[in-house]
Amino acid sequence: MNILFFLTPKSEVAYIFEDDTLRQTVEKMEHRKFSCIPLLSVDGRYTGTISEGDLLWGLKRLNIIDVKEMEDIPIMAIPRRATYKAVHADADMEDLLDRAINQNYVPVVDDQGFFIGIITRKEIIKYCYKELKTLYMERQKLEDRLSSEDQKDTPDAGKA
Repeated sequence: MNILFFLTPKSEVAYIFEDDTLRQTVEKMEHRKFSCIPLLSVDGRYTGTISEGDLLWGLKRLNIIDVKEMEDIPIMAIPRRATYKAVHADADMEDLLDRAINQNYVPVVDDQGFFIGIITRKEIIKYCYKELKTLYMERQKLEDRLSSEDQKDTPDAGKA
């Protein structure tokens, strides 16, 4: 299965750049209601993800209590605790599942590391559910077929 079928392209994803400020990041995350957001280099390479928790701990560490102060803080001054590992566009479903276990989304990059989009955990779960449902239906059909064959082979107890 080509993982690009599940891709939400960069043009539809909110992200921030390394030269953005803390305030720009907070406002973008608030507007989109995201709990984490991809972080890109100025040239568009994926460099990581920043989360609400990272922002909260960063505000505490820097003792920032005023939104105005956030305008002077570069986002790169905020340490990131979690690493959202990206997959390459040619990755397989197993790689994708491995990442999605611990990440809300999986960033996708091209061969040069340029960010091309994300695959959400929701899309991965929907795919897995559909596959399981298909397998279940196929198994049911097989069991029904075997059951009907057994009934044909078994002599009727009422006939003597």
